[in-house]
Amino acid sequence: MSKPYADREVWFFTGSQDLYGPETLEQVAEQSREVARTLDASADVPVRVVWKPVLKDAGAIRRAMLDANADDRVLGVITWMHTFSPAKMWISGLDALRKPLLHLHTQANVELPWADIDMDFMNLNQAAHGDREYAYLATRLGVARTTVVGHVSNPAVTRRVGTWVRGAAGWAATHELTLVRFGDNMRNVAVTEGDKTEAELRFGVSVNTWGVNDLVAAVEAVDEAAVDALVAEYEDLYDVAPELRAGAERHESLRYAARQEIAMEAFLVERGAKAFTTNFEDLGGLRQLPGLAVQRLMGKGYGFGAEGDWKTAVLVRAAKVMGEGLPGGASLMEDYTYDLTPGSELILGAHMLEICPSLTTSTPRVEIHPLGIGDREDPVRMVFDADATPGAVVVSLADMRDRFRLTANVVDVVPPTHELPKLPVARAVWSPRPDFTTSAEAWLTAGGAHHTVMSTAAGVEAFEVFANIARTELLVIDEDTTRRGFADQVRWNQVYYRVAQGL
Repeated sequence: MSKPYADREVWFFTGSQDLYGPETLEQVAEQSREVARTLDASADVPVRVVWKPVLKDAGAIRRAMLDANADDRVLGVITWMHTFSPAKMWISGLDALRKPLLHLHTQANVELPWADIDMDFMNLNQAAHGDREYAYLATRLGVARTTVVGHVSNPAVTRRVGTWVRGAAGWAATHELTLVRFGDNMRNVAVTEGDKTEAELRFGVSVNTWGVNDLVAAVEAVDEAAVDALVAEYEDLYDVAPELRAGAERHESLRYAARQEIAMEAFLVERGAKAFTTNFEDLGGLRQLPGLAVQRLMGKGYGFGAEGDWKTAVLVRAAKVMGEGLPGGASLMEDYTYDLTPGSELILGAHMLEICPSLTTSTPRVEIHPLGIGDREDPVRMVFDADATPGAVVVSLADMRDRFRLTANVVDVVPPTHELPKLPVARAVWSPRPDFTTSAEAWLTAGGAHHTVMSTAAGVEAFEVFANIARTELLVIDEDTTRRGFADQVRWNQVYYRVAQGL
């Protein structure tokens, strides 16, 4: 799968006007080039930052925004009012913009040259009120945007700009996303349902279903030499259980898992899809519930949802893109059970088979064990513990009928406090913020889903950017959350989103 930031860029627009004369405008251009160069050189920003000529009138602004809309390389635009750029000239441009917007409130200098300040300096360095004029207009128009304040030499500023880029990339990923559902969703489960038409309107994702036996035919057509090569890769990368190795009694099960991976990836590539779902109740002629194959495909960057949960598959793909290049990973996750020891409560999360190995830096063990559901052969899977990671996040996407709701909980992934010799699946153990009781009560109050994406790479700030761009509700549970405050926020949001939709 191609790298999500390859050949992508954001455009840097600077606002000014003709009032100040050519000499001042030349200084504006040079200083704005330097700001763009600083951002472009920052390791925090994962794409090229492309400086564009200074914008001085409404026609040029509108044309620039339309050009950004039309260029598929462009993830979003950064705007900065270096001088006083009368904001009425930005109305048609901001109204036309369909890409994510970041308002950078900065200036060319860090410290003021107090002894040398004259009116020429004041005319040149007017971002303090030029940006306020612009922000008023953007607010009046209801333009969704992220605002970052500070000098670009400050690492805190470049980190926030980089996070915005990642959120914008997640937004672009869902708008470029085709999702394959292998069969339907699990019977009688509420949260895996959802409005696929509204999802395409809101997030841009195309969600469609193929019969499981279409996949079965692809599995049966896989070339034996391709299976040989992939099995050799498994034995090179992982600690493969002895009974699965070549010549052992269960080796054919490993070969079938490899066959599934090859067929599923080819199926997705042929359809240009980067996310998919499976369902243990709808396996057709498959001999195993795909476990190892799903884990491997997630490890390559595909989004995945179990039990036909396409909304979680969309979220996993977005998290993969937003976290690309950062330490950690992203995976389907599910809260399974609790350790309720007072004062040290923990959550044990897993799924039957399908947790992504990007959550660990250890070498997974490939094993085969019975599975009490699905009515198929014993499935092959990777077994490991997720790496300890402070400040990770679990996020769910639920259809609330009149809108989608993202619910996010900041968590600290910790090592298991005991061995788990009888639990042969990949798993994660975490302590939720602010504490277990508040976290669980808030999650239940929000109606957060039991399927989530766990991200140990992209943090909650990237999901905040994503939700803001998508104009989608996000409820965050973190160290500042209180039970009363969160319940009030849910009530206020209910009113706000009803009103915001209009008649």
